[in-house]
Amino acid sequence: MTGIFEFSGPILTGPDQERRGLWSVDGLLTFDRPAAAPDLVLAGWVIPGLVDAHCHIGLGPGGDVTEQLAEEQALTDRDAGTLLVRDAGAVHDTRWIRQRADLPRIIRSGRHIARTRRYLRGFAVEVEPGNLVEAVRKQARAGDGWVKLVGDWIDRDAGDLAASFPAGTLKDAVQAAHDEGARVTAHCFAEDTLDDMLDAGIDCIEHATGLLPRHLERFVEQGVPIVPTLINIATFPAIAAQAEAKFPRYASHMRSLWERRAERVLAAFDAGVTIYAGTDAGSVIRHGRIVDELQSLHAAGLPATSALDAGTWAARAWLGADGITEGASADVLVCAEDPRSNLATLRDLRHIVLRGELVRRDDPTRLGIN
Repeated sequence: MTGIFEFSGPILTGPDQERRGLWSVDGLLTFDRPAAAPDLVLAGWVIPGLVDAHCHIGLGPGGDVTEQLAEEQALTDRDAGTLLVRDAGAVHDTRWIRQRADLPRIIRSGRHIARTRRYLRGFAVEVEPGNLVEAVRKQARAGDGWVKLVGDWIDRDAGDLAASFPAGTLKDAVQAAHDEGARVTAHCFAEDTLDDMLDAGIDCIEHATGLLPRHLERFVEQGVPIVPTLINIATFPAIAAQAEAKFPRYASHMRSLWERRAERVLAAFDAGVTIYAGTDAGSVIRHGRIVDELQSLHAAGLPATSALDAGTWAARAWLGADGITEGASADVLVCAEDPRSNLATLRDLRHIVLRGELVRRDDPTRLGIN
């Protein structure tokens, strides 16, 4: 139903900003009390809808998925409180999702771009260095302002992680994306890959497990954020065990990256590197796990408020999406407790409002809602 909703409780317009008095009128937020009485009063702590900044709606274990499965993925994310997704590469063309008012907002990256036979089969547009720039231009035009590169992967000849593309070619590719008005992000596990990415003028790094002290100042100076995807990094020991027999050096490297995951994220945070929350939901990680990622960031040492900011206010500002502001779309969550001090309350949301529609409503009798 649309109409007038009154949000009765603390309204969190920022990590340190709290006020009272918020309404949704015909799908738009306002701080001015409407003349008409509300159709519903929703009680609790109000925050913007969560952001999954690394998500793969439209991707499955074999690559492409059916429209039905993509819809199920999107609904699973929505019902976990994710109302905005930055797609980090998918085979399925998800432009149709933007026409569905009941599904999360999505910012698409088009398909991954990887080196030939150096990524998961069926996932990426695979090219050799000489064709990278043109592939980037094509995906920049196909997406919604983002391009996703696979910066490194196992090189079977070397027996370990190695960069996918030469540094000079990479720099040309990033510039090509910028010329098309798109930003570039890159999957990066290894340490040395990050140097080339920073030299190329990359806009974001996914995973960033190879962060070393030498990188931190450059990340801050260049304003390059990271999306650690800690619940994905938790799978590294299993990957290493699978690879041990044929690629022992790679297996050892992956275990080392896993062992240092938390300390490297905390070092980045302490140094002032911007961090956003992303699950890497898709082929391996199931959808609907954004709260797991927020709690993993907190467990790594980020204050709960900072972990929440990485998946709400700051993430929305970074992606050019509204938070809780006058005239913004009513894309909000209602929590039973203050999520800044208790992230677990996000697992049992009282209400989810998307585009002014109540897509999830708790028992109004139990909550004393009119």
